Amino acid sequence: MLLDRTQAPDYQLVNDARLVAVKTQKLDNGAPLYLIAFDQQPVMRVEVNFDAGSWFEPDDQAGAAFFAWKMLSEGTRSRTSAQISEAFDQYGAFLELNNGFDRGSLVVYCQPKHLHKVLPLLAELLTEAVYPEKEFDDLKTMTLQNLKVNFEKTSHVASVRFREKLFSRAHPYGRSQQPDSVARLTPADAQHFYERRIQLQPFRVLLAGQVGITEVALVNQYLGALPVGPPGTEAMPTPTITTDPTPELIEKAGSLQSSIRMGRTLFKRNHPDFHKVLVMNEVFGGYFGSRLMKNIREQKGYTYGISSNVGAFREAGQFMIGTDVKREFTQQTIDEIWKEIRLLQTEPVGDDELMTVKNYMAGEFVGSLNTPFEIADRYKLILLDGLPADFLSHYIARIRAVTASDVQQMAQTYLAEGSLIEVVVGSK
Repeated sequence: MLLDRTQAPDYQLVNDARLVAVKTQKLDNGAPLYLIAFDQQPVMRVEVNFDAGSWFEPDDQAGAAFFAWKMLSEGTRSRTSAQISEAFDQYGAFLELNNGFDRGSLVVYCQPKHLHKVLPLLAELLTEAVYPEKEFDDLKTMTLQNLKVNFEKTSHVASVRFREKLFSRAHPYGRSQQPDSVARLTPADAQHFYERRIQLQPFRVLLAGQVGITEVALVNQYLGALPVGPPGTEAMPTPTITTDPTPELIEKAGSLQSSIRMGRTLFKRNHPDFHKVLVMNEVFGGYFGSRLMKNIREQKGYTYGISSNVGAFREAGQFMIGTDVKREFTQQTIDEIWKEIRLLQTEPVGDDELMTVKNYMAGEFVGSLNTPFEIADRYKLILLDGLPADFLSHYIARIRAVTASDVQQMAQTYLAEGSLIEVVVGSK
């Protein structure tokens, strides 16, 4: 039978997603354990999360959280960095150390049969880490070299300055690594952060993959036996967000392109407008077929790519438009961005376009749930940020419920003229 290529293949709308249930229990020391079990492949992931992101850094030690987490496997009281790496490699385990604005995590991938050998290593890192001077200096040198390279890029400078203007330099979400602050850091600063925010501090564990009663018992044996004190008692007042709305141009001599960042502060994921804004953003600049891409890339040829996105942290959110363009097209690009904003505000999105966007978002969501680790990543957002249990299971239905009128209203409310800050690095 010949394939008729003049006919599009049949398809079905994705209206829901069946998610694996998360089982929750407490370890002996009171730490929450979240279990997402899949038996298809003999691999598992153990993730230990702490409220230990850059939010908790002292104001005069920006970067301490980054060094504390990145160097967590560089030595303990009884092992060197090489010995730690060899111990993980011996059992085919892979270690990840992550640091973000709100939290940090230690993640290890391994086979279930080796879990009893890997967990003592994790416990050792969480209770006995040290910060050797040589390894610290090596990481500092590498970090400073990377910063030197990055600050020559208009895109990096624009993104850093955008967050500074959005939240203020004094706010944890507005801070970024700077060469002078990194140069001042010492091993004692990283050790101090570790002792205040990681060692003996409350944590949460996510288990995903081929896990069952035996693996849970092992996690409880090693991680549930860790002594856990009260949360860090130092005063951590919630800082005030102070947005500087003044447009800013940072001239960069010799640059052939300009980097444009535009946006505003937004709300967290639990806001009633969250899903409506997600759909509005997708229409506007959230995927390759968006209006910004069709206009500014496909029709005008000003750039290889332009996008907008909605970011949500634990204490705030943001909306950002970003692109890099030839410097002679800088103002034209900004004008076209505002043209597309005004169209969203004044003309309802067509039925076909809105349906295409909803189908794309639903398909992308389902496509992000292919492995137990991807599912765990999705669940992590709601588990760690205290969102309702139905946040994921109702995601597609909430996207489907957004109307053209909703999209128009969101654009009028959150993209109003004068509400977006503009940062350009290069030239106008």
